Amino acid sequence: MTKPDNPGPATRIIHNRRHKDAFGSPYSPVYNTTTYRFENTAALLDVIEKRTEGNLYTRWGTNPSINELEQGLAGLENAEAALAFASGMAAISATVLTHGRKGIVCVGDLYGGTQELLKNHCMALGIDVQFLFREELAQLERRLDVPGKLVYFETPANPNLAILDIRAIAEIAHRRGALVAVDNTFASPINQNPVNLGADLVLHSATKYLGGHSDLTAGALMTTVELAKPVAAWRKNLGQLIAPETAALLSRSLRTLPIRIRQHNENAMAVAQAMEQHPKITKVHYPGLPSFEGHELAKQQMTGFGGMLSIEVQGGQQAAERVADSLKVFLLATSLGGVESLVSQPSATSHHSLSREERLKRGIGDGMLRLSVGLEDAQDLIADLNQALK
Repeated sequence: MTKPDNPGPATRIIHNRRHKDAFGSPYSPVYNTTTYRFENTAALLDVIEKRTEGNLYTRWGTNPSINELEQGLAGLENAEAALAFASGMAAISATVLTHGRKGIVCVGDLYGGTQELLKNHCMALGIDVQFLFREELAQLERRLDVPGKLVYFETPANPNLAILDIRAIAEIAHRRGALVAVDNTFASPINQNPVNLGADLVLHSATKYLGGHSDLTAGALMTTVELAKPVAAWRKNLGQLIAPETAALLSRSLRTLPIRIRQHNENAMAVAQAMEQHPKITKVHYPGLPSFEGHELAKQQMTGFGGMLSIEVQGGQQAAERVADSLKVFLLATSLGGVESLVSQPSATSHHSLSREERLKRGIGDGMLRLSVGLEDAQDLIADLNQALK
């Protein structure tokens, strides 16, 4: 049977596997091996000096379970290579320490943990880090005053779902000799492929949609072979590698990613449309709504609008807290992207480390609730929100 020349993401993630199991299993077993034996020193040196392929030591990234996962991850983002990490923050930190040493320019809103890393640690190491609001994008080219800087952003952004034009930013950055890194966690590779739009590095908290079941912690970087190689050295020496058992669990989860994302998209759209009509909701942030500021841009660069949305509850922080505390189906919890629906208040969780003034500048109001819409029946989610809003 011949394989299709240009398979879709579901076909790629199921069949793009390097491992050929001697017993006929279509997937690799878990290799929780830490070290590997060699017949002689010459064979060991051949692997160390990369004359032949082989496994040497798992912390170095040579492990069949991890390598199979990375092959699947690269295919999802149409990238040459991928690196798997112990967490999303591990992937981000290794990437910015590798490719951001000449300076980092951040555009738009970022996850609070990423901002902490950049402000509290990268700056302490002497790395020049600059932040631009989405409305200040016209300043980007001027900020890229020396070649080799890194432009970093999220789209859709956490937690207000703001959309940035990946292609336009990549064109500006490349004109100035800069690299572009995009955190694609909220969209997932099913809804958006930044590499196809000009991004150089694509990052994921694989804990979220890639894992999809709230039972693993992992991160991923998808990029070129050339750009991945120095990041792998940081990963090795900082001890950030994903565990083989987690890699195998993530590989399993990826096989259902396309069908899960389709349902997340459908449910979130239904919830967003219902909340837009609710008298106690002053605003709904969801890229799929025509009323959303970035809707037209989202239609251009996304094939689906994702399972994340934010709502602003009339009455501010205390009213939003009462709603969150009254929900029965939505679970009050941090994180996102699992099969279960979650609610969180950004001012108390993901962006708690920012001052109230900084949050308001970024459009994160006191009454904002972030919803990770899961795979339950949409009518039950809407009914749950309606009863809590009473």
